[in-house]
Amino acid sequence: MKLSPTLIFFLFVQLLNAQVQDKVDFTHANSGIYVDVDSLKIKGSVEYSFNVISQLDTFFLDAQNMKIFKVELNGKEVDYLYNTKKLIIHKKLKPSAKNKLFIQYATQPKQTVYFLGWDDDIPGNDQVWTQGQGKYTSHWLPSFDDMMEKVEFDLDIILKEDYQVIANGKLKKKDTHPDSKAFLWQFDMTKPMSSYLVGFAIGDFDKKELKSSSGVPIELYYEPKDSLKAEPTYRYTQHIFDFLEKEIGVPYPWQNYKQVPVQDFLYAGMENTTCTIFSNQYVIDSTAFVDKNYVNVNAHELAHQWFGNLVTEESGSHHWLHEGFATFYAYLAEKDIFGEEYFYWHLLGTAEALERFSQDGSGEELINSGAGSLTFYEKGAWALVMLQDRVGHASFRQGIKNYLTKYAFQNVTIPDFMWEMEKASGMNLADFENTWLQDSDFPFDQIKTFLMEKSPSIKTYFKIKDSIGESKAEAAAILTDHWTTLRSSQLKYRLILDYGVELPTSFISKILQTEDTKVRQAVALTLSNVDAALQKDFETLLNDKSYATLEPALYRLWTDFPEEQAKYLDKVDGIIGFPNKNIRLLWLTLALVTPEYRMDSKPSFFKELGSYTNSNYHFEVRLLAFQYLKSIGGLNDETLRNLIEACGHHVWHFKKSSRNMLKEFLKSEGSMARLKALYPLLNQEEQQYLDKTLGK
Repeated sequence: MKLSPTLIFFLFVQLLNAQVQDKVDFTHANSGIYVDVDSLKIKGSVEYSFNVISQLDTFFLDAQNMKIFKVELNGKEVDYLYNTKKLIIHKKLKPSAKNKLFIQYATQPKQTVYFLGWDDDIPGNDQVWTQGQGKYTSHWLPSFDDMMEKVEFDLDIILKEDYQVIANGKLKKKDTHPDSKAFLWQFDMTKPMSSYLVGFAIGDFDKKELKSSSGVPIELYYEPKDSLKAEPTYRYTQHIFDFLEKEIGVPYPWQNYKQVPVQDFLYAGMENTTCTIFSNQYVIDSTAFVDKNYVNVNAHELAHQWFGNLVTEESGSHHWLHEGFATFYAYLAEKDIFGEEYFYWHLLGTAEALERFSQDGSGEELINSGAGSLTFYEKGAWALVMLQDRVGHASFRQGIKNYLTKYAFQNVTIPDFMWEMEKASGMNLADFENTWLQDSDFPFDQIKTFLMEKSPSIKTYFKIKDSIGESKAEAAAILTDHWTTLRSSQLKYRLILDYGVELPTSFISKILQTEDTKVRQAVALTLSNVDAALQKDFETLLNDKSYATLEPALYRLWTDFPEEQAKYLDKVDGIIGFPNKNIRLLWLTLALVTPEYRMDSKPSFFKELGSYTNSNYHFEVRLLAFQYLKSIGGLNDETLRNLIEACGHHVWHFKKSSRNMLKEFLKSEGSMARLKALYPLLNQEEQQYLDKTLGK
């Protein structure tokens, strides 16, 4: 309905002050979403149920860049103002219950909903998925850019294509839509959540089903082409679920749990309520599992179903209650699976990173809402490790249980949590808060003492390190004396990383002949050149079942023994590596620059390497391919055009890397002429970016 100029001015004033809505409580949402893959639009409607707590004149929802077609309050059209960001309803309402607000809208989201694969001819790679972390769901659903508003969201998703749809809650039914030939997927939630946790994924997926020991249904999705990778990808999933329920002491709070891997996801994973969406770069085979698996991310996102989803922070100042807790419980799950050695050595690595961060003057308080990931995740996890050690496991577990039970489906602050811990332990924890929450420095000396008490191998590590001191020349003698007494692969791995270049060839040879894959990998990562006397032993690294070992071993051998380059390339031919194709991309690059190697095949090698820069591939694959092509001067017109396209990618760090690479290319002779020749082939967005880059 059109509003008078006076009323519009009044509502704008109201809007400036309308960030906290304490007079209205939204309780339930029925949403109908039509996902139009042809126009890349979302067309939908939502009906909210809400209670008026005290008399009000206006209230609002967040809605980013939408076309609003209809707004009705309790079945009647109502005055509203929409400024492309907020939808403000103007209506005097008295305290009342079960009010209904209906909104019909359409939008073409610039973020939060991502359509991939619909513009190519590759069958089965079409996907749509959401990422609404923090406050971005309002880009596709009128909702709340505020974690304080908890609503029970039920989603009806309509799609013409017969693909799998995964969303929050329980799938009530899949049917044909009564008004069209499209498919209707109806999902039901039974408990409230913050709107940033609403999400869905669409694509060609199969699934594996299992149940937790407590009977919770678990659905594990994968693309049909990855059927053989489903087991290593989701390995230990039920174990993790059962462990977290037992360790946290509070039953899983939702109806079911689903996980789905998608292409070009912005982060490792996102804990949408009951529906984790994660990067398909964690879809791996058993060899990759050794070095890069999904276990930590799997446990982290599942832990969020309690910490973040069941209890939700009031604001960014309390973000530790989400990320620190999910990180901590993921580490505990890994400890349960991989053992204490793995756990404590991993903690040492994060502690050293935090110490470097702190020494550089970059340390941050955990209560700082603007802190970075290293602080919220790793320092946050360390705070909980030390809190549990301080109050004892039993008191810690009781405090966690009390905290989650008391504040279930509510919003919380750090003081809320600390009060529950003080009550459960009977301790005053003010000094803990000062050290871990309010101090920007990282107390590494305290951490070092803790780790040395908990882990004999870490204690040995620091003793050896102290013995060597600044004189690395002593390393060979000291390590030779101690080596046969060392039992920890983690310890040996770290000592070789630290001092491997100081060790004599005979000693390295013995390590390669007798040690396990982990320790041998440290040799591959450490040596900057391979002595001829070590060649045969070093070649055995090419047989190890580890892509993280194979990559540096191949490059080192190819570099140091040019007369046998063909032999090494033949040995590794056909191995792909991690999902980012690290081995294959290195192999193609080396094959191209190796003189006389398969000369007739070089054009096909070059074509294959260039093809990996195409948008059909994951951005990590593309980035590696761009880097290798740049290193050998191999950016042709096709790959250069792909690079320009990548400069507008939705993943910011890939976009940034691509833009930096394009700027470097512009410094080369003849680059301007090549770009001008490509200009007519670019779309409008790419032309605009190029105009800006070239200063037109």
